[in-house]
Amino acid sequence: MRFRLTDDQRALRQGVRDLLARRFDRDALRAAVERPALDRALWRELGAAGFFALRLPETEGGVGLGLPEAVLAFEEAGRALLPGPLVATHLAAGRVPGAAEGETVVTTVDAGGLVEWLAAADVVDERGGEGGAAGGNGDAAGAVALRSVDPLTPLHRVPRRSRRTASEPVAVLLTAAEQLGTATRACELAVQHARAREQFGQPIGAFQAVKHLCAELLVRVEVARAAVYAAAVTADPADVAAARLLADEAAVRGARDCLQVYGGMGFTWEADVHLLLKRAWVRTRRAGGGTESEELLARELLSGAGR
Repeated sequence: MRFRLTDDQRALRQGVRDLLARRFDRDALRAAVERPALDRALWRELGAAGFFALRLPETEGGVGLGLPEAVLAFEEAGRALLPGPLVATHLAAGRVPGAAEGETVVTTVDAGGLVEWLAAADVVDERGGEGGAAGGNGDAAGAVALRSVDPLTPLHRVPRRSRRTASEPVAVLLTAAEQLGTATRACELAVQHARAREQFGQPIGAFQAVKHLCAELLVRVEVARAAVYAAAVTADPADVAAARLLADEAAVRGARDCLQVYGGMGFTWEADVHLLLKRAWVRTRRAGGGTESEELLARELLSGAGR
């Protein structure tokens, strides 16, 4: 399957990238690492730009676009490591007052009772889906703060009071899009460093081992991109699960390989590479990651074998 973005889709992607470059550049990223807090002004600016209301019908005050356009926007958010419960707030647009405009921050409780950005949220969505019930922070009674590996993603765990349900496919796919963006950024950083860093009188990118690492980074990114874009078109749960697994692998393995290209300096605090890996790790625990997607695909394969 070949994908060719329309002019409008390319303009949307570039518009989101420009907005984030202006409002959440590297200096803002580093400041957020030093002082983790949700930037409410940026959240409202995202709302004004239509980020949360992309798929909301125009008759309801939204942008009226589809899932492919949302995937492009979330891919850019992942590339910039934009913090906050973006997926939960996007899914709540039109259902929770103020979510579409960025005035209300919505977070969600996943199947394992894990909650991102609980203290900063105005509303906790117990089910985390487009049809789920939502309530105030009182719904998260008994929350226990966890030490998050990602300094830009504070975590809590809350007791689960309802039967475990499958994750909302749109939430799974938008998380995959974020992972794809992070994998893309890891590939970009690895290539830039391989070109600029010199050893033995030449760029390290001239060495075969480094060339292979960069090539593998690119292959994983492009395979994941094809799967994510395809799932955005079909919206089939099996396609979404496959895309999520490939995107998780591209983000985690891509960040690790990027660290390998950087050498020991990649995990020092002044480098950004370790932030990519830490965010990718945390996202793999979010809705639909790992085992859940694998089990869904296994059920699909077994059901097909019986036909």
